Amino acid sequence: MTERIDRLVRTWIASEQEQEINDTASEIAQGNATLLSLVKSLGEYLTAEEDDLRTKGVEFLSLVLAKCPPEKLNRQSVRVLTTFYCGKLEDTETIIPSLKGLVTLTKLPAFASTDALEVTRAIFAHVKMKALVQSQRFMVFTIVDNLVAQQREALKGLGEEFVKGYTGLAEGEKDPRNLLLAFAIDRVLLLEFDVQKFIEDLFNITFCYFPITFRPPPNDPYGITAEDLKGALRGCLHSTPAFGSMAIPLFLEKLTAGSPVTKKDTLDTLDACLPVYGPSVARENARKLWNCLKLEIFQPTDSITEEKALKTTQVLIQTIYSTNESEEGDSQEIEGLAKDACEECIQILREPEKSQAQHAIKVLCAFMSTTPSVARFTLTRAVPHLVKLFLNPDELPNRAPTLRLLSDLIEAARKSTADDPELLPEEGNVPLSPYKDEVLGVLTVGLKTPASALPTIYGLKSMVRTIGLLTDEELGFVVHNVNEILEKEEEEGDISDASLDLLSTISSFAPVHVSGNTLPLLFTALPDRPPPRDAESERIRYWRTLAFLKKLCTQSDLFETLDVRLSTKLDLLCVPSKSTEGSSEVDLEPAAAYAHSILKTLADVLSAKIEQGHADVVKYIDRLVPRLYNLFIYSALLAEERPMVAADPRLLAVAAQIVTLITHTLSAGRQETFVKGVFAAYLDGNVLQLTDGIQKVPADKAFSPLQQGAPTPQKNLVVLFAAAVVPLHKEVSLPVPDETVLLNNLLRWTVNDAENAFQREAVVHTIAAILNRHAENLEGFLATDITTFWQTQIADTAAPADSRRNAILTFTWLTKALLVRGHAAAMANVDRLFELFDDESVNWDAARAIGRVPGHDKILTKKNHAVVKILYAQKYTNSVLPRIIEGAKASDPTRQNAFLVALAALIKSVPKSTYAHQMTSLMPLLLRGLELPDNEIRASVIDTLQAAATSSGKDNSLLAEHASSLVSTMLKNSTVAQTPSVRVRVAALRYLATLPDVVRYDVLHPQKATVIRELGKVLDDPKRAVRKEAVEAR
Repeated sequence: MTERIDRLVRTWIASEQEQEINDTASEIAQGNATLLSLVKSLGEYLTAEEDDLRTKGVEFLSLVLAKCPPEKLNRQSVRVLTTFYCGKLEDTETIIPSLKGLVTLTKLPAFASTDALEVTRAIFAHVKMKALVQSQRFMVFTIVDNLVAQQREALKGLGEEFVKGYTGLAEGEKDPRNLLLAFAIDRVLLLEFDVQKFIEDLFNITFCYFPITFRPPPNDPYGITAEDLKGALRGCLHSTPAFGSMAIPLFLEKLTAGSPVTKKDTLDTLDACLPVYGPSVARENARKLWNCLKLEIFQPTDSITEEKALKTTQVLIQTIYSTNESEEGDSQEIEGLAKDACEECIQILREPEKSQAQHAIKVLCAFMSTTPSVARFTLTRAVPHLVKLFLNPDELPNRAPTLRLLSDLIEAARKSTADDPELLPEEGNVPLSPYKDEVLGVLTVGLKTPASALPTIYGLKSMVRTIGLLTDEELGFVVHNVNEILEKEEEEGDISDASLDLLSTISSFAPVHVSGNTLPLLFTALPDRPPPRDAESERIRYWRTLAFLKKLCTQSDLFETLDVRLSTKLDLLCVPSKSTEGSSEVDLEPAAAYAHSILKTLADVLSAKIEQGHADVVKYIDRLVPRLYNLFIYSALLAEERPMVAADPRLLAVAAQIVTLITHTLSAGRQETFVKGVFAAYLDGNVLQLTDGIQKVPADKAFSPLQQGAPTPQKNLVVLFAAAVVPLHKEVSLPVPDETVLLNNLLRWTVNDAENAFQREAVVHTIAAILNRHAENLEGFLATDITTFWQTQIADTAAPADSRRNAILTFTWLTKALLVRGHAAAMANVDRLFELFDDESVNWDAARAIGRVPGHDKILTKKNHAVVKILYAQKYTNSVLPRIIEGAKASDPTRQNAFLVALAALIKSVPKSTYAHQMTSLMPLLLRGLELPDNEIRASVIDTLQAAATSSGKDNSLLAEHASSLVSTMLKNSTVAQTPSVRVRVAALRYLATLPDVVRYDVLHPQKATVIRELGKVLDDPKRAVRKEAVEAR
């Protein structure tokens, strides 16, 4: 095998190819050769007179060594190779390949402490760092790093020799890759080696880099950032307290004369270093540091530096006083910086209205999170001062700013205590407790004046959130005082909102005060009778009260009260008293408006509770939902005889929202029980399971909304049927013998019995929800009934156009229900819609349907437990869009326009990402779409163009290519003579204003004079919104 190795060596010396190295390493790994045989083969080269051959010989050995398995190098081999390489370090020609070999050797398990000493001394003696390039110096640092990691105890034995030698190597290094290694080595030396004699040398080789100003070059392959270097250097700077006395003057210099970036870096570094340098160094330099920090706090160049300076002030105070506290307890008098700085700030607070007072209070607030003794000292100085200032008759105009400062201090005191609500502080251990009464008294006074009410409320909120500060009785006192604000009608919105926020905070842990004091007050403010049409102020008053209740009553106990009180109020409003029963001329609109507001309040609070994950929503399926069904069914049955408030479809729509919200929080089992009652009522007329309330549903009247010939008020109640079915889980079985028969009957109902869009939509949503969840069990309905519906209601040209349009809307929902769950029948339905493009009476409706099928809706959603496959819209667009683009090139104008309508509807329905790659083909078609005589289509096309323009870069070649057409088309769509629609005119002008930002100047410049002239005409537009956009566009 020696011949094989000889041949590989000779070949490599001649060609220097990677293959020979790999082959040689492979031979050694397989046991066909040894390192000894390799050294023999290299013998003539290792000792050659020619420098080039000698270098190549050592290089080949090092490269093979790097690829050899570690187990092939035993202790003897490592020892011999170490001595060999150390000897070669003396030869200036072989120093580089020798370093490569030592990088490998120093990582090996067989590398011993004696080897480490030999290598270290050889490097110190023979390696001159200034003569080496970066990559070669990197090898030296890597060798030292390996030695420090693997042979630390041996190096410690070298003592001063190692530290002195290393500082000589590291001095003057500038390359970031090498510095990362050097900083890591420095840190270990400072932490674990005896470096006392060389502390100044180590200080010099580390602090000379502070602050780091490195900027990585573009496309840096090493990925080293300035933050990496700053972090590594900071690790060195706070490694030893011995740096303290030398480092602080340097930090002070950087704070005084540095750039904003340098100042931020210095402040961050001080935060890390001060605790290590210790209280003695901190005390010694406290005044100088405070003077620099004070400048950044009271005269800040930017908010970030100010925040960092406050943080450093905290660290400085903690470093100075934390030792005293642990040694002497809390009883000692505060002296030194904390006292001086506190007095300085108190002096500034004598003029609370000045901007400096804001900075002073920030310093005092920072002191609150230092040590308990400093926090207490700060409060003993600041709180009495601010209270005294507030009560001073000469300072009356400054009460609001004084309370603002006091509120900030209260919040800081709260943050300084434990945040764990389960952990109650010890008696008397709440920082603010000695001054609680005076502060509460001052805040109560401040609450009475609108100017100071807002900061007062913030202060009170901080007090009630401070664990263990206020007693239950005091919480009641706060609630009582805040209630007075809610009673004032002229109060500003901000104050009312803040008051409600405070009450909500209290209700989260002490709801009894809000339910016992605030809610009765608000419920009393709600009128029992609806204000007449002309009583606008009364109407505004109940809107305001309901808005307060909505914000306040998300907590479970409070919502329970809200439900009972508003449900009762709703019953009284919607069921006429005996005195008005006979009159047919009673104006029901005010009562309907009031009832609508009440229902909307309940719906909004339920929605907020569900968003917050409240578990108590479920129980309202037995409390609120039966009362709603009772009220509306009762009203629908009596509406045949006299007008009823609750027969209004607008009220039904909100009630349906409430039913849906509650139903989709239920488990599948509970939904199944509920839906049995719904179906019993709507299909069999048995309402007993579903209803419960004050009014008893008349037994002599039949409830049959889905029967032929049912009265309109009963038919309108199908919206409450849909509300119960739409959010059902897939697992819920409907209580009917055959779902196909049910769906077929409902489908026929939409054609023969639905009187308006309100009724039709509700039943169509019901069909879509059932079809989406149970399509696999409805093959008969899909194969036969939908086909029959298509042929009789849509494809039949003899049917009335309006009837066909309604049927297309129904067909769209059937297709959507199948599409979102990925059912194959969906695309077959779409193909049928394309067949209508030759039929001028409904082709645009069919085209819109194709575009709307993948659009987002509020019915078939994951939230409502629908079966929804991911990326269904993307798959649909990929299938349909090429067909639409191709069809839009048709010669027949009727078909061509239908395809343009489908395109406009589709791009409005789907995410931009689904069609962005097709914009080159779409642009000419979209421009043609702007010629169609339909304002909705024009507006959606312009919106699409706007989205495409704003998401593209400055040099948009596609827009540049069509710039002339875009400008002329938008100008045409911006004049009232050409375009009656305000929405289209506003959209066109907005797009014109965007073009200069996304199209090059040289492309648009020829259009400039025309655009400005035409926009001058638009400035006379009758609509202000259009005129405003025209001014912007010019």
